[in-house]
Amino acid sequence: MRNYMFIVAALGIVVLGILWSIFNTAFIEKDFWMAIAEKQQRPNRQVLARRGNIYSSDGKLMATSAPKFYLYMDFKANGFKYQLFKDNLDSLSLMLSQKLKDRSPAGYKAHLLKGYKSKSRQFTLYKNKVSYSDYKSIKRFPFLKYHSYKSGFYVKEMVQRQRPFNSLAARTIGDIYGEIESSGDSRGKNGLELQYDSLLRGVSGVNSVQRVGTGWTNVVEVEPIDGMDIITTIDIKLQDITEKALVDKLKEIDAESGTAVLMEVKTGEIKAISNMGRLNAGVYAETKNFAVADEIEPGSTFKIASMMVALDDGIVLPTDTIDVGNGIYMYKGARMTDHNANKGGYHRISAAQSIWYSSNIGIAKVILKGYEHNPGKFVDGLYRIGLNERLDLEIPGSGRAKIRHPKDSLVRWSKTALPWMSFGYETQIPPIYTLTFFNAIANDGKMVHPIFTKEIQNEGEVIQKFSTKVIRSSICKSKTLEIIHEMLVGVVEQGTGKAVHSDVVRIAGKTGTAQISQGRKGYTAGGKSHQVTFCGYFPADKPKYSCIVVVRKPRRGYPSGGGMSGVVFKNIAEKVYSNNLTIDLSDMEQDSLAQMVPHAKGGDWSSLEYVLDELDVDYDDDSIETSWVLPKYTVDANNLGLKDIKVIEGLVPNSRGLGAKDAVYLMEKAGLRVHLTGVGKVVSQSLPVGRRVVPGHTVSLVLR
Repeated sequence: MRNYMFIVAALGIVVLGILWSIFNTAFIEKDFWMAIAEKQQRPNRQVLARRGNIYSSDGKLMATSAPKFYLYMDFKANGFKYQLFKDNLDSLSLMLSQKLKDRSPAGYKAHLLKGYKSKSRQFTLYKNKVSYSDYKSIKRFPFLKYHSYKSGFYVKEMVQRQRPFNSLAARTIGDIYGEIESSGDSRGKNGLELQYDSLLRGVSGVNSVQRVGTGWTNVVEVEPIDGMDIITTIDIKLQDITEKALVDKLKEIDAESGTAVLMEVKTGEIKAISNMGRLNAGVYAETKNFAVADEIEPGSTFKIASMMVALDDGIVLPTDTIDVGNGIYMYKGARMTDHNANKGGYHRISAAQSIWYSSNIGIAKVILKGYEHNPGKFVDGLYRIGLNERLDLEIPGSGRAKIRHPKDSLVRWSKTALPWMSFGYETQIPPIYTLTFFNAIANDGKMVHPIFTKEIQNEGEVIQKFSTKVIRSSICKSKTLEIIHEMLVGVVEQGTGKAVHSDVVRIAGKTGTAQISQGRKGYTAGGKSHQVTFCGYFPADKPKYSCIVVVRKPRRGYPSGGGMSGVVFKNIAEKVYSNNLTIDLSDMEQDSLAQMVPHAKGGDWSSLEYVLDELDVDYDDDSIETSWVLPKYTVDANNLGLKDIKVIEGLVPNSRGLGAKDAVYLMEKAGLRVHLTGVGKVVSQSLPVGRRVVPGHTVSLVLR
């Protein structure tokens, strides 16, 4: 009992010691141990979230992020050792020269010594950015391989957005700022990158570095949340067709810039958009999103809107005639001309022909007839058909249609405003607004919102799907729409758009040519500069796509909406139509020589029967009595005939028409050795059929 009590007392002392140690550590020495703990970890660092990708409608990657690094030296780092730097200088200079290739080894040596003498804390080692793999490689170079406190080598990380398809829809996809913000995020600069910036950027995490034993380890305390992915409506194949057609024409006529937009009629999805600006002779790149940002005078494409309003209001019929004289018309002291005034004008033409031939005087007289004393009614009509509707596009910085009203006290309504507005001046409309209007004509009068995004996805899961949004269920009366459609077809087949006529696909549309205002200098000061347009849809009878092409300031050739923009439109339409063309083979006449059943080799009947049944091939097996058959093709190409191969024991079998496997099996079963030459099916054998077999003899089979 005494021994037991001794053990209990000893254990009690141990327990009391443990409790005292816990109390002492937790309360009395708390600050001391917290300070020790602080030394065992480094400051928390951000874990950058992956910026979401942007894809085309067919799943091709259009924009993704890649880290890039600027290289710097801090020659006043706390642990910087000059002797160590000097000992490694020659080898470091040589390796930097071989890797970066912008200086000789001597040049890098002088550059590094210059940095050391300057005692700079942010000395640029290399002027350009390097990739992550290059950075990791350089980090292993002599001297730079040491810790940054000793070498002074450090980097500044940037995020670079890469576009695998280079310039395709570049301004619509957009850019990001390279600098990583203090929050650890990259920020969208323009285009869809800016529109969906908050979704693309994600949320950065937190990473702490803690000492474990003698080393350090990363501990992710807050996981980063990667950005979402954007699926656009752009079709890469159609985008490539559109951009090439536009750039080829811009180079040919040495134009300042050009725009082409392809829209799917029923959905409003933008399948292709190209905005090319001239950098220098023969070199074009996406410099500005002209299609959505430019608030420009539309020119003669606007005549369709004017005619639609007049037809809807009962002001004119397509068969009504208008005297446009010799192509020159004076109104309120202002001179109005038609494009053929130097040839004597059109004289008396129908209202439909005023559209076909794009007569300024013709459309102006129609509008003056109905609205000269009430111009507000005409503008109300333009508003009614949706031409002034604000689209609120997904592209930041997009413009809007500006069609002024005579009752607006903030604008000056001149005596000549009405007739000049009727043929496309006195208004400012972005090209995509004009396209939306023409798309409504192609879509049986239903105006739909242009859309650039199909879906937003998070790790493959669809978060949001964008559907077609209807702006106007009908922009005009059905009879008016029918007349307008016929007029647009007439422009291409009989009017100013003859250059757009195609033998591949029927096109409907309207040409437009407008002088570009030079501000206070007017339209002609310093020489005329033009903007030429063609807007329409195809196929004309069952429209699937609408398209607008705008070319600005061509330096070569006569400015023509049909001959310049129209030719680009035609090239796009033909290639897009051909690309989507499908042929129903069931409607084609059968080739008299066509073999409608598969070519079959002779051989084992059970194997051949299985294959023919799986392929659903008709055959006649009524006369099959053996296990070996040979196909025969009859006059009826849809039915496979079969004949027996007689195999008699002790006699050389007939292997002609068999494949190699079956022929070898048949001959070896008969007791013969086989030598094969060629590939295909057996066409000849060295031993005659029916000869008595001598076991072990060799038979040579030739296959073709």
